[in-house]
Amino acid sequence: MTKLEVINPATNEVLERLDYATHEQINHQIKQAHQAFQNWKKVDAHERSAKLAQWAQLIDDHQDELARLITLEGGKPLAEAKGEVAYANSYVKWYAEEAKRVYGRTIPANSPSKKIVIDKFPVGVVGAITPWNFPAAMITRKMAPALAAGCTIICKPAVKTPLTTIKLVELAHQAGFPKDAISYIIASGKDAGDIFTNHSLISKVTFTGSTAVGKSLIESSAQQVKNVTMELGGLAPLIVHNDADIEAAVDGTIASKFRNAGQTCICANRIYVHEDIAEAYNEKLIEKVHALSVGDGLKEEVKIGPLIDNQAVEKVLTHIKDAQEKGGQLSRSIEDIQALGGNFLKPVVITNANLDMKAMHEETFGPVAPVMTYSDLDEVINIANDTEFGLASYFFTNDYRTGLKLFNELEYGVIGWNDGGPSAAHAPFGGLKESGYGREGGVEGIEPYLETKYLSIQE
Repeated sequence: MTKLEVINPATNEVLERLDYATHEQINHQIKQAHQAFQNWKKVDAHERSAKLAQWAQLIDDHQDELARLITLEGGKPLAEAKGEVAYANSYVKWYAEEAKRVYGRTIPANSPSKKIVIDKFPVGVVGAITPWNFPAAMITRKMAPALAAGCTIICKPAVKTPLTTIKLVELAHQAGFPKDAISYIIASGKDAGDIFTNHSLISKVTFTGSTAVGKSLIESSAQQVKNVTMELGGLAPLIVHNDADIEAAVDGTIASKFRNAGQTCICANRIYVHEDIAEAYNEKLIEKVHALSVGDGLKEEVKIGPLIDNQAVEKVLTHIKDAQEKGGQLSRSIEDIQALGGNFLKPVVITNANLDMKAMHEETFGPVAPVMTYSDLDEVINIANDTEFGLASYFFTNDYRTGLKLFNELEYGVIGWNDGGPSAAHAPFGGLKESGYGREGGVEGIEPYLETKYLSIQE
């Protein structure tokens, strides 16, 4: 059987060759996870909490190793990768505490001779499918709440970045989790999706990825009315109003737009700047963007690593060339953008952007910042909302009335006000419209892994 080759996108060298799991092996693993669930669901919350805390300690102890794996297989600059490990571990630490806070309740009965008790129980075996761009964080924010709730979980990492997942699962086993309570499979997304959604022993499917794939998984899961959580595509707008602090807005734009070379589901995809400050904003943005060093993420000075593969490079170049053909002004030439070769692209700002451009309607997933001007706040809100997506959005203003208006009217699940990095383990992350449903993080993040029962007791 053909092996999976894990490629370093910075060098195109093969890091490791892994065996794909067969359908028979995946089915066997699901059965093992189901058997493990029969015992794990009975483990008391304080013991589950303690094991999560031990896992978190081991992740802290292996932060450098995990960060290096993230950089090698995904290209992310090492400093960013270390930040991702810390962010990923914040979910483990948070749900180590939340494991002890899955509360039931009693409610007034409809008869003096009755008592009604509400309690919550783990949903069962979870099938998780995660993306390549955050190979640590996307897995821990699924695995940690699932384990905290008393579920067992099987993760299918992206085939481009499986090594981080493998290491995290190894550390979980070292922390004392039963082998079959938390496990992984090496498989294509299609194989895993088909088996997870159709297998009677999988009670829940959780997926982070594209809207198109998410819709397919939802449709398949519906045949057995499975519990699903979907964190899907984004097309994040970033609005800079005329009363914003320009320096802070530029720094926030860069923090959002260029993290992981623009390969994030919540990065600013389309930027709208009030015409009164557009010139000053663009000048400062171009200056700072051009100062970002590009190269192998293992080099300390590098701020932007490679794109994940050549297909990603070609898509980004298509968006850049389309924008140029439709009147966009590039802050650097196409030749300069591609000067480093391989999977590297230098970041570019596109001024004079307009709504005819692909970059303003499609998720670019690359180091491209298209900037369009506006004059009317209501108009730009309508433009920002005119999409099927509703994952993340950003705005910069120092007027509380403008800020509250934007918060109330923008149709997005995650919103940053003067904040280019709003994600946090203790906050509920998720989208509206076709960006999915369900939440990960916060007190809300454990709920999708729980079922509610009520007991009516007649005296």
